[in-house]
Amino acid sequence: MHKLLVGHATFRREFVAHSRVFMDQLASEHQSPDTLYIGCADSRVIPELLTTSAPGELFVVRNVANLVPPAERAHSSVGAALEYAVQALHVAHIVVCGHYGCGGVKAMIDGVSDSMPELRSWLAEAGVANSAARQHASDAGEQWRDAVEENVLDQLANLPTYPCVRERLAAGALTLHGWVYDLKGGLHVYDHDAGLFRESGPT
Repeated sequence: MHKLLVGHATFRREFVAHSRVFMDQLASEHQSPDTLYIGCADSRVIPELLTTSAPGELFVVRNVANLVPPAERAHSSVGAALEYAVQALHVAHIVVCGHYGCGGVKAMIDGVSDSMPELRSWLAEAGVANSAARQHASDAGEQWRDAVEENVLDQLANLPTYPCVRERLAAGALTLHGWVYDLKGGLHVYDHDAGLFRESGPT
């Protein structure tokens, strides 16, 4: 905890002190992010870091295995954030970002200990990714990688089950994106036309 407080002191000294106008603007205006980012709670995957986004640019939801339960079984936290982002903030984009090496997805494949019943219940929402990956994976490593990708696609499919998302999609005011982050630094973006994830190159 001490390390975190020291880190905050460094933040105030090195960032806030040199960005006073920007910080005052953030505090005095309503937030207006363009994108809702739904990602994994994994401590190695930091949305603002991997997208070089400033405070105020992303509205972020993070949970184990970047899940979006379908509306009929909506988890109140995810559903509330989704409705707020779409209806109150009017985001133009929703990104679902998984990552290779996701422990949550691996737990879907291997099972979850009885000592973690809440986690087991949460991950049961994403069982389709596990079964779909098993159909075309040749080994355990490939199955895990495929399951990560399938899991992202499942969450994209769940998003339109929410009326607010469905309505904004029909109006052409919202675009959905599927990403998978490689912990070595790369990003794979889902190509809807080709039906596969492509590595995002330098721009």
